[in-house]
Formats: sequence, structure tokens, C-alpha cells
Amino acid sequence: MTESARIHDEQVRDRGTIDLDKQDVRLADGTRLTEAKAAELAAEILERAGRGRPSLSRSGARSPQLRLSVPDELRTRLLQRAEDEHRSVSHLVRDALEHYLAS
Repeated sequence: MTESARIHDEQVRDRGTIDLDKQDVRLADGTRLTEAKAAELAAEILERAGRGRPSLSRSGARSPQLRLSVPDELRTRLLQRAEDEHRSVSHLVRDALEHYLAS
């Protein structure tokens, strides 16, 4: 059974597994994709996927998280401010809390 998928708006058929050491498959930069290179790329992607953002507390620890409710209007203003300043909402809220607690 042949399956297909849409990749970058192009329909691609899965024709089963191939031996990258026998088939000539090229990466976007023109280098040859071998079984070893495919394994290396896969390991790199999996490592990045599991890593997440660095801890704000200390290396190797998860940063504590807060969850809070705000009125729609405050959320809208916060999202707009974050967009205007090209910063994340989390970054803005951390800065605001630091400023408030320091006063």
C-alpha cells in the first residue's frame, strides 16, 4: 500500500524504505545523504526536540511556571505590547514582576 503526504504544498508518495548507502539522495545543499548522515541528523533533531528552553533557575532544572487568569482587555494589551517590542509575553511578565517586587 502506497501512502502519500503533502510536504511544502507538494504531494509526495511514500515508496517504502531505501538504502541511502546505495541510492543517491541529496540534501538541499547538494551533499549526499547517507545512512550515517541520516542517523546523525535524526539524533540532532531528537536532542533539540527534547531539550526545550534553558532553565531560568539553574542548569539542568526546570523553571517553575505560573498560571494566572486575566481579563480579555489586559491580555489584548499584553499581546500587543509583546508584539510591538518583539519580545515574548513571558519575558514582559517577568520584567513587570521584577519591577513591581523591587519597588
